[in-house]
Amino acid sequence: MAAFSRQAQSSVGLTMSSYPQRVWDNILPLSVGDTLPKAFEEWSFTEIVRDHEKPTETCELCNQESLRYQFEIRNVFTSNRLWVGSQCILRFGLSVFEAGRKLSPADAKKKLERLTEQMRLDSCIRALEKLSIAENNGMLSNALNYYKTKKYLSPKFAFVVLWRLKANAIDHSASFFKINLKREKYKDDLRAMKQGHVEMIWPALSSTQRQMALHMGHQPPN
Repeated sequence: MAAFSRQAQSSVGLTMSSYPQRVWDNILPLSVGDTLPKAFEEWSFTEIVRDHEKPTETCELCNQESLRYQFEIRNVFTSNRLWVGSQCILRFGLSVFEAGRKLSPADAKKKLERLTEQMRLDSCIRALEKLSIAENNGMLSNALNYYKTKKYLSPKFAFVVLWRLKANAIDHSASFFKINLKREKYKDDLRAMKQGHVEMIWPALSSTQRQMALHMGHQPPN
């Protein structure tokens, strides 16, 4: 195993012991550089992502299991490719570009988060499309069109959607759906909701929205 120079170690803020053996084994044979800092410089995100619908995949860099989303990285010299988790891209400082410009670590994180958010939105739309077909209901068709346009649901819409998705056993992640509580009407709707309805939409509420619901007198699910 190649030894790090002190300069190489300090350049990435990591010591040799910071890298699991599996990272060495997975990336060095596919790279030109003979140390991890050198190898990491050769790899960049290709803009290609995968949503596997369920957390069934493994990161090909660190071997972390139970990944739902994978991001493709490519070596500029060897053209080798790996499917990895977004955290490995950030942790090891792999290059992320925007319009030809290499992003700072903070901007790279924001970009990867945007891409993940888009995959979650797409997942919600796919679930709504399946629901619209399953029930052939005008209200659910409206919910689909509304979500495509607004990217959120009202509390009442959210309850109906999540209720019917569950009733039809359509695979979905309730926490991916967004609920709008900025309008006073929507706040009033939440305030007037039955406890069972609030429990149904609870996973889709943000932490701030959950606090709002608690202040309105609602209780979290048991």
